[in-house]
Amino acid sequence: MKMKMKRRTAILLSAAMLSITMVNDASAQRKKNPAFAEPEIDKGLPNVLLIGDSISIGYMLDARKALAGKANVFRPATNCGPTTNGIKNLDAWLGDRHWDVIHFNFGLHDLKYMGPNNENLAAPDSPGAHQQVSIDDYTENIRKIAERLKKTGATVIWRETTPVPEGAAGRVPGDSVKYNEAAASAIAKVGDIQTDPFFAFAESISELQRPANVHYTPEGSKKLGEHVAAQIAKALY
Repeated sequence: MKMKMKRRTAILLSAAMLSITMVNDASAQRKKNPAFAEPEIDKGLPNVLLIGDSISIGYMLDARKALAGKANVFRPATNCGPTTNGIKNLDAWLGDRHWDVIHFNFGLHDLKYMGPNNENLAAPDSPGAHQQVSIDDYTENIRKIAERLKKTGATVIWRETTPVPEGAAGRVPGDSVKYNEAAASAIAKVGDIQTDPFFAFAESISELQRPANVHYTPEGSKKLGEHVAAQIAKALY
């Protein structure tokens, strides 16, 4: 009887250790996202910082590849999320590196709907649902972020937010246009900031956006990254 109990205990301990190992491995894999890795730095090249959410994570490596030999391309090692997150973390993301070009976007996380207890991606018409950041607060946050980025002395490029397709969870088609208009108003008040017409370009490759999803296929992300690289290259030269 004692032997059976010992064997059962050993099996349970082995299962627990395997579970912990799998969790640690999954966590390690998330930490190793190649989009978050720093580039091989060439001190003779200008430094570029990309700020944005998962859309920018998706095109990060393609933008870096397209700018190879022209710039060192960095991004924060995180999903930058809504403007409220940007306000809190911008100084840390900027660090003490000299930036020549900063290309930034916030929007898809701001306009998404949360539940009454801040449940993520709530149905927009459900009771108590609200946008994570109201359009008025978003406008003010974009202004503050743009002003801070401008103080770095870098060429700053505001990147428009991509379209929300029909059926995308927790978001309403057309809200990207409204938030882009609000951002344009804020950017105009700050002045001397370029605009990447990203929305129109994204619409032109809408067939490469995933169905009922704000994200893009690998080919879509590649095209977005090449577009971003072209915008940055114009600013550099």
